[in-house]
Amino acid sequence: MANPDELVASLGNDQTAEYRRAVEVLERVGLTRYEARAYIALVTRGYGDAAGLAGAAQIPRTSAYKVLEALCQKGYAYSSGGKPTLFKPQAPEVVANHLRDDVQEVFGRLQELHRMVGEQGEPQLVYLLYGRQKVLTKVGEFIDRSTRTVIVTTPQIAELREELGKRIASAVKRGVDITFITAPAQKIPEGCRHVARQHILATDLLVDGEHALLASPGLDACGFTDNPILAEHLKQFLDIMLEHAGSSTPSSR
Repeated sequence: MANPDELVASLGNDQTAEYRRAVEVLERVGLTRYEARAYIALVTRGYGDAAGLAGAAQIPRTSAYKVLEALCQKGYAYSSGGKPTLFKPQAPEVVANHLRDDVQEVFGRLQELHRMVGEQGEPQLVYLLYGRQKVLTKVGEFIDRSTRTVIVTTPQIAELREELGKRIASAVKRGVDITFITAPAQKIPEGCRHVARQHILATDLLVDGEHALLASPGLDACGFTDNPILAEHLKQFLDIMLEHAGSSTPSSR
């Protein structure tokens, strides 16, 4: 095979399809391509520093440390002290169990929504969007229309902060109470509250308790609604998350 990835070559040509399939599946559950390659490299090698893993995973050396830190934040890896910092993979079985639990939770919620809408006899007023930029634009529009509260659960806080930072700051300036439910030790936009929770799978957005948006792990598709029944159900779910998470931490301004 021409110009094979170093890691693919190390696995042997008979496992090339398996490697590519693994990368695709990891992308579907919320990792970037670089993160997927880095996790596979970690599993294959057992441990490594950023420089060594960059070569094995065929990712830029300048991005390797950031990619590995992202894997740690998402529960796919952990790091040790010392110089250079060594990274080790979380056991695939542990990761798979967490993902299974999260997927069951999400689809359990969707099933409950399906049941509730059916009982009410109302049309399914859920609109779908496809494409990462369209999803981010819609999230921004939801934040722009907020007047009281915004609650966001997301594993993609860095992307939202980078893409929507000005809109978030504008909402905070006009007095909107914004809460992010995401992994611990994340950089949260100034003036927003942070509720730490591990293993967040997808992005949910609730605005003023009335408008709801649910996005896929990679932000490449979403459903959104102004249906009060569906929005109320998401509100109840997020209220439970906030109650179980305990106290929140405001970001300094």
